[in-house]
Formats: sequence, structure tokens, C-alpha cells
Amino acid sequence: MRILKDLGKAFSVGSLVFIILGVIQYINGYEFTSTAELIKLFLYNQLYAVVLYMANARYFGFLLKKFPGEVFKAKNLLKGIFGGIIVTLLGIFFIRILTEVILEGRNFSAFIAAEKMQYYYISFIISVVVTALFYTFYYYRNKQQTIVTQQKIIAGTASAKFDALKNQLDPHFLFNSLNVLTSLIEENPEAATRFTTSLSKVYRYVLEQKSKELVTLEEELNFAKLYMSLLAVRFEDSIVFSVPEHLDNPQAKVVPLSLQLLLENAVKHNQVMPSKKLFITITEENGSLIVANNSQPKQVLKESTGVGLRNIRDRYSLLTERPVTINTDHKEFRISIPILGENIKIMNSSDTFISEKKYRLAKKQVEKLKGFYLHLTIYLLFVPVFIYLNYISRAGFPWALFPICGWGFGILGHASETFNYNPFFGRNWEERKIRELMDKDE
Repeated sequence: MRILKDLGKAFSVGSLVFIILGVIQYINGYEFTSTAELIKLFLYNQLYAVVLYMANARYFGFLLKKFPGEVFKAKNLLKGIFGGIIVTLLGIFFIRILTEVILEGRNFSAFIAAEKMQYYYISFIISVVVTALFYTFYYYRNKQQTIVTQQKIIAGTASAKFDALKNQLDPHFLFNSLNVLTSLIEENPEAATRFTTSLSKVYRYVLEQKSKELVTLEEELNFAKLYMSLLAVRFEDSIVFSVPEHLDNPQAKVVPLSLQLLLENAVKHNQVMPSKKLFITITEENGSLIVANNSQPKQVLKESTGVGLRNIRDRYSLLTERPVTINTDHKEFRISIPILGENIKIMNSSDTFISEKKYRLAKKQVEKLKGFYLHLTIYLLFVPVFIYLNYISRAGFPWALFPICGWGFGILGHASETFNYNPFFGRNWEERKIRELMDKDE
């Protein structure tokens, strides 16, 4: 199919070149003496077109394999240009041997002795122009594909990073909870038992939300209440916690477990005792959720790793341009996290892969359709041109049928590839054969 496609393109290019040269000759007053002469010129023209196009196409394919993704770098491009010139000259020389020695019957020594550079000028210039157009088209298409590939890599990296950050919450939460439980066992075994029961409920929520990218604001606030009830087992009346009674949009979305991390940090970094109560409030302001607490930092504290806040910032940066902001002074610590619209949806990794695969297939099919319709339009525009030139040439023979039919076969081949139809085996023959062989192997 690839060879047939290239032959169709070569024939189409040859037909177009033949038309252009014919028009130029006609304008200059040249008239074809006979139909045989016209057919001979057309066949010779197609011979040049097919040989030179196929030779340059094979050479370009060699460059693509030898320098994958780097064909258009300056060094490799120069190799391609000089190599293309050599391939073109050798192709023209081979064609002249075929036409002059084999077909015309000239002596090979006499042919070599009579060879002049001017015999190569026109064919070489035409070949260079066509090859340059081919390289330009491929460069533009390759550039567009590179841009799309880069965007997919960025999106894939962001998706992978999001999953990594999400999975990081599980061990981080468990580690800190076990630290609390360890200290509580020593201080109050009975409270440790109640803590363990509450921890199981809280951890169930953690496991349930692990597979989710976003949860509703209502769900997250209910979990925050559950989590604070767990901390109340240890700190009793030393923490005063309040949440809004009514939400502007309960179905709005937030990152799961983000409140847990912020509440955990507030308790971890501040003194919590009956004489120094910790006041934690959650409010809704201007499309953001504000978590605030009075600032009473512990005097002796291990250096913070900053995992929790960094995690929240990184996860929100992958979802929205609105930042997570922190405002602090000697009296209060405030952190603001964006509330996302309820219609926002983040695909998981498998959905992303399937969606990208569908997009690639759809984009490829659109490119095929666009190329085919452009090819068909040019063909339909030139059909009357062929007929008109046939008429004014007064050749007495419908020579226009040759380029019309030849180019038409190229159109049919292009259509077969575009619409995935094989006239010899049927539309779904390949798929049926693959399934048959797979079933046979099983």
C-alpha cells in the first residue's frame, strides 16, 4: 500500500508537471506534430516523475530512520540536500541510459561521449523544486506533530505528578496518626482506645478518597468534623473548632484531605492545652476556603519537612491558576485554598490514555480527509484544463484521457487509503483476518 501510494503521488506530480510544461510550450508557440509524439512525451515525462520521486522518497525515508526526530537539524539537513542532489543526478543519468541506449538503441560509448550538462538542467530543476516543496510540507507537518507531542508529554507528566502527589497523602497521614497514637498510649490508654476507633473511621474515608481527584466541599467539611472529633479524644476541651453552618455551593469541589492536612498542621505546630486553647475556624470567602487559627507556636519543635503544605500547593497548581495563599502574623495564621467549580472534571490515568488515543486517531483521520479532499479538488480543477488543451492542440486523438485516467487512479488509491477500503479484500478483511489468526492461536 505504501509503494502504491507513492506511485500514485509520483504519477500525480508527473501529470501536473506535464501540464505546466505543455502550457509553457504552447505559450511559446510550440505545436505537437502528432498524437504519437504527445503520448511519447507524456510517457517519458511520467518515467522521469516516477523514478525521481521514488528515489528521493526512499532516500528521505532512509534519513528519517538514520536521524529520527533530527532530520531538520542544520547538519543533517545539509546531508539531505547534498544526498538528494546526488540521488537526483544519478536518477536522471539512469533514465537517460534507459531511454537513449535501451529504448533508442544508441551505442553506450557514443552515449557517454555525447553527454552534456544541459541535458540535465530542466529535469534537475524540476526535481529540485518538487523535492523542496516535499521537504517544506514535511517540515511543517513534523513541526505541528512535535508541538502536539510536547503538549501531550506535558499533560502526561502533570497527570503522573498529580497521581504521585495523591498517593503521597496515604503514608503521610498514617505516619502522623501513628505518632499521635503512640504518644496517647503513654498518656491515656483509655483515650488511646477511643482514638483507635475514631482513627479507623477516619482512615476509611482516607482510603475511599484515595482514588478521587476531587470531592465536594460538603464531603470534605463533614470529614473535617470527623477528624476534629478524633483529635478531641486526645486534647479534650483544648481545641475550639468551628465550621460554616451554610455553604454557598455545597457541591463545589476541593482537593480531598486538604482540610485534614491543614488541621493537622495547626495542631502540630501550636501549643494545645487547657490554658492555651487553640481556636480553629473554617470560613468561606470570595470563592475560597479559609482555615485560620490563633498563633501560639511550640517552643521546642522538630524542623518541619513542609510535606503537607507543599502537597496541597502542588496539587492545586495542577488544577487551577488560583494559588494557595498563606497570611501569617504574631496573632493569627491563615491559609486560603481555592474552591473549584462543581463541573470541573479530572480524568484518571486510564481515561487520559484512552482519550489521547482517540484524539490521535481522530486527528490522523482528519488530516487524511483534508489531504484527500485537497487532492480531489486539484484533480477536478485540472480535468477541464486537460480537455481544453487537448482541444486546442488539434492532435486528432483524445490524449487527455491518459493524464485524466492516470491521475484518476492516483485519486482512487488515495481514497482507498483515506476511507480504509480495499477493493480486492473488502473493507474489514484485515480486521477479520487478524481476529481469525488470534482465535486460531488460542
